Amino acid sequence: MDLAYIPSPSTGVINLGPIPLRGYAFCIIIGVFIAVWFGNKRWVARGGRPGTVADIAVWAVPFGLVGGRLYHVITDYQLYFSEGKDWVDAFKIWQGGLGIWGAIALGAVGAWIGCRRRGIPLPAWADALAPGIVLAQACGRWGNWFNQELYGKPTDVPWALKISEGPNRVAGTYHPTFLYESLWCVGVALLVIWADRRFKLGHGRAFALYVAAYCAGRVWTEYLRVDEAHLILGLRLNVWTAMIVFVLAVVYMVISSKVRPGREEIVEPGAAEDAAAAEEAKAAEAATDAKGAESDADKDDADKDDADRDRKDDGGAERADDSADRAAKTPEKSGAAEAAKNG
Repeated sequence: MDLAYIPSPSTGVINLGPIPLRGYAFCIIIGVFIAVWFGNKRWVARGGRPGTVADIAVWAVPFGLVGGRLYHVITDYQLYFSEGKDWVDAFKIWQGGLGIWGAIALGAVGAWIGCRRRGIPLPAWADALAPGIVLAQACGRWGNWFNQELYGKPTDVPWALKISEGPNRVAGTYHPTFLYESLWCVGVALLVIWADRRFKLGHGRAFALYVAAYCAGRVWTEYLRVDEAHLILGLRLNVWTAMIVFVLAVVYMVISSKVRPGREEIVEPGAAEDAAAAEEAKAAEAATDAKGAESDADKDDADKDDADRDRKDDGGAERADDSADRAAKTPEKSGAAEAAKNG
């Protein structure tokens, strides 16, 4: 009897009227938004213009989706082109199947095109995007949970993932490799953010650190998986890919730190001038507001002085009226007193 486990959703699709909302696609979309939003914050902090990250993402994201799907279809071609399979399913990306290796590789090509059009160094842009990309991967892995796919070996640990009976899967409890990798990706994002602040990583080294750290985690999560995969010398293809990419990332970090130490001072031409102009405009606006406030204060003082003068004039007139009244009453009193004396 299972005392505790992570339940799987009964369906990966929610129909909003005629529109199907697929959990896998929803996780990918959320991940893209997080990557662009967080990448924009880091890019601006590095001295770039707001919105540049989104402009380049218009190139990088479509290329990345195509690359991810191509890698999956090529490495798992038997799922689409073997006997009894329908090759049209290779285009049904919403059913799952994006290889991160192809997504990063072809996505980098799209990013390079976008950066070249804007005159921006690709390594600097990649450094700004690195934590956001791996956070996007953390979100994307939950798409596997919606599709009940890519789980690990059978287990009875309290956090086991309960899988229901279905095509190409057997009901039971398995290691939730989607959760392991999602948490690992969050840890990688925190590592890159910390290292970037501590060591001022530049020239693509923050991105290389993300790649190396992700590959280290991918090796052991891939080892736990039980889905069908090509084996080379007894190891899954993705394990070999992760190890090779890990070595390449580390070599890049070492060579880059020696050849191009430090960090780029200018990441986007003209951004510094725009920022300075914006500051000047802000200062001018503040000065105008201060001058207006001073003018209002002077006007208030003038109004106050006028009011004081009016009060003084009113007071003088009132005192004059009182004196006249007293003078008018005095003869009356004197006449009455004289009459009384003579009488």
